[in-house]
Amino acid sequence: MNTRSTLSFVTPLCLLLSGAAWSDTSADWKVSQSDFGGTGLMQTPTGRMTKEGEFNVGLTMSNDYQHYMVSLQLMEWLETTLHYTRVPDVPFSSDASYSGDNLYTDRGVDFKIRLLEEGYYLPETSIGVRDFSGTGLFDGEYIAATKRFGSLDFTLGFGWGYLGQSGSASNPACKLSDSYCTRPSDYNGSGGEFDAQRWFKGPSALFGGIEYQTPYEPLRLKVEYEGNDYSEDFPNTRNASKPMVQSTPWNFGVNYRLGDWGDAKLSYQRGNTVVFGFNLYTNFNEIKPNWRDEDKLYSQGQLRPTVNDTDWQQVAEQIEKNAGYSNNSISVDKDVVTLKGEQVKYRDREQAVDRAATILTHHANESIQVIQIVEQKNGMDLTQTSVDRKAFVDASDYQSPDAKIADSLSYSEPEQSSKVRVATSKNNWDYGIDPVLQQSIGGPESFYLYSIGLSAKSNYWLTDNLELGGSLYFNLVDNYDKFNYVENSPHVRNYSTPRVRTMFRAYVDDNPVRLQNLQLTWFEQPMEEVYTQMYGGYLEMMFAGVGSEVLYRPLNTNWALGVDFNVVSQRDPDSWFGVYQDDYFFYDEAKCDARIPSCQAYVLSRGTTGHVTGYYMPSWSFLDSTLIKVSAGKFLGGDVGARVDVSKQFDTGIIVGVYATKTDLTAEEYGEGSYNKGFYISIPFDILTVKPSTNRAVISWEPLTRDGGQMLRKKHSLFDETDARSPWFQRPSSIN
Repeated sequence: MNTRSTLSFVTPLCLLLSGAAWSDTSADWKVSQSDFGGTGLMQTPTGRMTKEGEFNVGLTMSNDYQHYMVSLQLMEWLETTLHYTRVPDVPFSSDASYSGDNLYTDRGVDFKIRLLEEGYYLPETSIGVRDFSGTGLFDGEYIAATKRFGSLDFTLGFGWGYLGQSGSASNPACKLSDSYCTRPSDYNGSGGEFDAQRWFKGPSALFGGIEYQTPYEPLRLKVEYEGNDYSEDFPNTRNASKPMVQSTPWNFGVNYRLGDWGDAKLSYQRGNTVVFGFNLYTNFNEIKPNWRDEDKLYSQGQLRPTVNDTDWQQVAEQIEKNAGYSNNSISVDKDVVTLKGEQVKYRDREQAVDRAATILTHHANESIQVIQIVEQKNGMDLTQTSVDRKAFVDASDYQSPDAKIADSLSYSEPEQSSKVRVATSKNNWDYGIDPVLQQSIGGPESFYLYSIGLSAKSNYWLTDNLELGGSLYFNLVDNYDKFNYVENSPHVRNYSTPRVRTMFRAYVDDNPVRLQNLQLTWFEQPMEEVYTQMYGGYLEMMFAGVGSEVLYRPLNTNWALGVDFNVVSQRDPDSWFGVYQDDYFFYDEAKCDARIPSCQAYVLSRGTTGHVTGYYMPSWSFLDSTLIKVSAGKFLGGDVGARVDVSKQFDTGIIVGVYATKTDLTAEEYGEGSYNKGFYISIPFDILTVKPSTNRAVISWEPLTRDGGQMLRKKHSLFDETDARSPWFQRPSSIN
């Protein structure tokens, strides 16, 4: 029995932020990394955009606030920022059973859109919205213009809301309608709603600033005039022990570049407050991996047939090792040799095809004119690449100055063939260990809740299409003992949904070693463009059941359509194999009865969930390299609605995504946050390690863990498994 061990114990974010992996983003000191707590002006935004892919993690600290932010230049024209603000002397709530001694934390999301690029006469001009999905404590809108003159960078802007609280200028929108003269004092739902009804309303003010690049390159000096007088700021409205007072609207600061990876900042604000800040940054388009890969076999001059009696078994093993086609088979029929296998090494499929075709060309006799490479996944044929052998040899040996390897390749649907198989390289058993990070940021119990563990997984292929797989989860360290969504939870005010996710602590902290997954999965391709899977068993840490998925995905199209349906039961956290038999159970039967609802847990003893999902990769230039997924159907808690997931892929293969789910639950029924939402970063292993790989590490987080809008975490997604049909995760690049 052949086995393959894959030990992938890495900490992706730490490696990504390490100096070895970071690119040089110091090309231009004048480009602000971020407005909110970044290296731009101190409290006011600029009109500038950074380079696409710029990623910035920062914090600023003062006696009044602790600001934490993550900013990303998602498109050339779009900057996005996620930020958290903590108030040092204000508790999250007055209910200690709800939030303990945790500090008040406000979450928000900002975006900025470029209107004009900087020209010889025109300033770079942008419009932005801050805290558009928060509680309105820091929300504001603005238009800012920035122009550079030598070593000086000038910004002038107009702000509303938090940026215009001083009211030093009349609101021009107020002349259009009286509704714009007053800013609403409340916010939608339970916070976290898209609250456009507040935009451009209420007091407004001018703001501006100057940034000076000193002759000493790492040092920049800043001065700004801001439009907020802080009269409505949080410490003042919540009667904090230290109210915020503005002695002057002028702020002064210095910024020191620590290298091509970070900045340190120090400023004196409002005439009475010292603020310190720090930023780390890189660019997701420019990270360069350092591979230690083996050379391609048989360099130029060696591509002519060398033998007539080929050892095809040796060839199959060479292809698996050098070209990355695992579980491959080789067939020969007259003048055609066909390779079938699963690509597990190279995200660049053309590089894999080049290596495999080189090996096959070298070993095949002169009668072979065409090489066919069929990429498979889970026993299903996905794509076929046909290689014209003569054109490939001419390009590889540089026999023609205009010959290109890509010109020798053509792509089509895989052909059904009865060719005689002459060799195989088969591994039925696979196993590995993966690190697992589960986290929630900005919750009531603690600012950061985390669980770090290991997933020991294994799978065995009973046939080419039938997999038996499972995994054990070992929780190493966590602080979910603070997460009080378990017994007598003060969070639960109603039973609108079962406790499908908020019992997370019971599964991880209370039971640190668990059977995470054990299922039998059958894959089948009933028609040329249709792919299916059926599965049953313990589908994830919290649910067992059976289900199926069907995906329609034409070759080389930018869209796909899928549907899945599942019958599930919630697993008992105190048992590896048990599931709940009733919808309600009591935490302590000796102390609780039906007259005490807070002693009960409402769980999902039996339910159904499923969605129709559309996948679309726009071809529009302003949404370059994006994927839009829309899933509509029934969620785990029985609520019905839709989830929208939008992700962007950068040149390095790093994917950043955001999702939001709206269902028929009201904001009050859902709870704090009003609806389900979250963020994630998917990082290719091969930019973190020294070896090429098709594997990825995913870092995700939700602001709050609630039960509405939750989906089943399936082991396999057919869209991911059929990526070769129209590559998204493993995108091709040119060769030769």
